[in-house]
Amino acid sequence: MSDLSARRDPGRRGWLRGAPPPRWIRALPVGLTAVVCAVAVLSPEPMDIGFVLGAIPPLAVLSYGPVATALMGAVALVLLTAPVFRLGHPGDTDLETVCFVAVLSVFLAFVRSRRDAQLDLERTIAEAAQRAVMPSLPPRVGPVRCAGLYRAAQRGTLVGGDFFDVRAGPYGVRAVLGDVQGHGLAAVATVAALLGSFREAVLDRSELTAVAAALDRRLAVDTSEERQAELFATAALLEFTADARSVHVITCGHPPPVLLRDGRATEIGVEPWTPLGLGLSGGVPRKAGRRVALRPGDVLFLASDGVFEARDADGAFYPVLQRLPRLADEDPSDVADRVLADVLAHCGTVRDDVTILVLIPCPPDGPPTAR
Repeated sequence: MSDLSARRDPGRRGWLRGAPPPRWIRALPVGLTAVVCAVAVLSPEPMDIGFVLGAIPPLAVLSYGPVATALMGAVALVLLTAPVFRLGHPGDTDLETVCFVAVLSVFLAFVRSRRDAQLDLERTIAEAAQRAVMPSLPPRVGPVRCAGLYRAAQRGTLVGGDFFDVRAGPYGVRAVLGDVQGHGLAAVATVAALLGSFREAVLDRSELTAVAAALDRRLAVDTSEERQAELFATAALLEFTADARSVHVITCGHPPPVLLRDGRATEIGVEPWTPLGLGLSGGVPRKAGRRVALRPGDVLFLASDGVFEARDADGAFYPVLQRLPRLADEDPSDVADRVLADVLAHCGTVRDDVTILVLIPCPPDGPPTAR
């Protein structure tokens, strides 16, 4: 099952953006040294290719520290002056040039290694802070199995404008998946506020409508501040009974959950509320949303606009309802990963946060339990 750590996509951060260099980069100085030595030894005539050795220390800077860079610079000087390799007749100026390049390369390697260490520390702190906002989803919450996937649109971030969570409380297992205005780091504060309100409301609010009202009020308060004017979010909220035999669904401007049952995918028809943050929580009817009876083998699929609004080169939307049954044929807990791969195959790339939440109710044997 996917969790927040799996949502990191290492392939999206190239080595020019701070990722460890690929193996071929690390092999360049060693390979160049081996090629020069082989050519010099195998050639019947002396080869004036000693100048190539001057490139070894700068190449080492790309992936090695100062000690390894100094060692490769020393090897270059030894090869350049060793008679056995017959690399021409380097003069004092040539040797001084190679020495200067080697010393400069060692200094640059030292600076790069210190900078990389600082960047790694800052990245670790940033990732820890983002995980604190949206920690990894457990594989099971009460009678509900969970699988979540998050791919932020902004490179180098773990959290953006989407959010989800699944929590157990005195009134059952409750889940939320939403999308706040904007994406990237600018939306993290709003995501943190909404998730905090949701986690508190799960424990204190006896009705799912009251949970939605708490989220709406949280955004309405933030919107009253001038720095966060016109702030809103869409969300889908679910509440499972204690035996996971039924689920209560509320949507606030968000696409409804998709029910996978008997090889078919259908949207759960529910009358939506307005998006969160518009200050309408006081007028929300107490009885709202829809309650759906669940059967063994049912799977609930929730996703953000990054899935539902993904388009191919011709502008065609990703056909969620048509693709889901085939993607859920095997282990349903892997649906999130399969859908992401299928979305990327459909549109090539996505420019919005992609968030997927898969919920698999596991009702116990025996008669239904009233809430």
